[in-house]
Amino acid sequence: MSKPADQPPPSDMEVDAAADEKPLVRFSINVLELMREAQMQHGLRHGDYTRYRRYCTARLRRLYKSLKFLHGRGKYTRRNITESTVTDVRFLHIVFYMAERAWSHAMEKKTAGPNAQQRIYMLGRFRKAVKWATLFSHLCSLKGDSRTSLEAEAYASYMKGTLLFEQEKNIEAAMANFKNTRAVYEELGKYGSIENQLLCRQRIEEVEPMIGFCSRKLGGSALQAHELLDLEKEGPAYDLFKAKIEAVLSETRSQQAASMTEFCWLGRRFPISNAKTRVSILKAQQLEKDLNGANTESVPADKKLGIFDKIFSAYHDARSCVRNDLASAGNAENIRDELNGLDKAVSAVLGFRTIERNQLLVSIAKSKFTKHRDEKNEKITKPEELVRLFDLLIQNTTDLTDLISSGRDKNEEENTFIQEYELKCLAFRAERCFYLAKSYSSAGKRTEAYALFCHAHSITDSALQQLANSPDKALVQDLKALSDSCRSNSCIEHATGIMEEESVPERLSKGVSTLSLGEGKRKEAFLLDMLERYESALGESNTKTPCCIARFPPPCQTVPCNPIVLDMAYNTIEFPNIENRMKKEKKGLLSRFWG
Repeated sequence: MSKPADQPPPSDMEVDAAADEKPLVRFSINVLELMREAQMQHGLRHGDYTRYRRYCTARLRRLYKSLKFLHGRGKYTRRNITESTVTDVRFLHIVFYMAERAWSHAMEKKTAGPNAQQRIYMLGRFRKAVKWATLFSHLCSLKGDSRTSLEAEAYASYMKGTLLFEQEKNIEAAMANFKNTRAVYEELGKYGSIENQLLCRQRIEEVEPMIGFCSRKLGGSALQAHELLDLEKEGPAYDLFKAKIEAVLSETRSQQAASMTEFCWLGRRFPISNAKTRVSILKAQQLEKDLNGANTESVPADKKLGIFDKIFSAYHDARSCVRNDLASAGNAENIRDELNGLDKAVSAVLGFRTIERNQLLVSIAKSKFTKHRDEKNEKITKPEELVRLFDLLIQNTTDLTDLISSGRDKNEEENTFIQEYELKCLAFRAERCFYLAKSYSSAGKRTEAYALFCHAHSITDSALQQLANSPDKALVQDLKALSDSCRSNSCIEHATGIMEEESVPERLSKGVSTLSLGEGKRKEAFLLDMLERYESALGESNTKTPCCIARFPPPCQTVPCNPIVLDMAYNTIEFPNIENRMKKEKKGLLSRFWG
């Protein structure tokens, strides 16, 4: 056989081609899930950007140490992350957390209300976040799979849009970046698990208000207050947006407040000279329109309570401005009278809105009072809680009527208002008495509950007589329903009390018949005594008896004792004399004489 010819060694170009043919390892990162989980678990659930920034710093320290990617011992030596450096997915995590740390630092400064110097520092942090997010997107496009690259691109676009949105220089470019982010998450939301689709939907909802704000700014259309309030939501991404909304709303209110010269309340007009007072009152009135609008029935109760808090804050600011003006008014009687009247009117509106808020709380508590516990273990309302709420309402109405009736000369509208709220106070007293009777009924006190139900019924009837010609039909209907409830509950309590009274002799005779000379107490079954039997150690389902696990303190038990031995032979024994065996003491000469 002929020997095969020797093959020539491969050239350098062939070696490089063979190396290029090796499969490239692609890393996979769910960027949106990683970001959302880190933010929600480390402070941003409550808007704590400082805590999240510290977490990012600690996370970067752990990543550097685990990858042995340190920056020198004594002197800092910068080490860049490039395409050749990324041999592990944790290098991509380093770049991601660098961007998150810079972004959270900027948001921390923004939420603290920065001045001019701090704003420059804040914009520098946003630029740093954009730099790291861009590097993250570039590395993911080279080392990550297609989905990771797409998510990183959306993340970088959001950071760029945030910087441009904050700078207010290129709104068109900011809107283009936000639209790019929205388009990417719309595509990603069509695939994957349900959790991933929900995350993409949430991200789209966070970006939508910013796109709307930018489009209105570019279109030159006037930003209305109700449109801005519709855009305002909750969450980490909206903290950047809130300052813009508040700035535009303040500017709009300042323009509208210039034409506002007086405040009207119950037929009286009070002039307003302070610009801050006008802006605060105008803000409160706009919030009241949103609260009493046509679509208020669809607004959840939690959001209504939030609007009430904003109304109270605005009126408190207005009242503090009025009182500051009153303190600096001097001895000018006309100005002091006007400011005193304005202060009284603002305080009356505060009391009026407080009553409305407490009525909302009562309606929420009533809806939970008739409910049973559902699968979510929702807490039901106790009658004592409703009694406390009606106590607050009675106190609020009393304070409001006292404040309005404190004037010397009252007009017709003020007299009508006082009469209306005196009747409402009577209705609140009737409902308080009704729920107080409910609390006594739940405690098994039938006599007290029956008396209170009858008293509530009499108060309700007297209120209905006074409200015979009232235009408030809703209050009349509520009082009629309350009167029927009082009548029916009083009959139920009367019947239940009679039944319990009739059953007393029977229970007494049954108890006497079971008396014995043995143990008077019922023998309790403890768990440790019946381990070999499958019996429950719990009490009855309708009683509050504790679980019987073991007896404590443990009972006394009889134990055998040592026998008593009486040694009767000891007295009859004669012992031998052993004095001769005892050692005798030697005495000296002197001791012989003196013993």
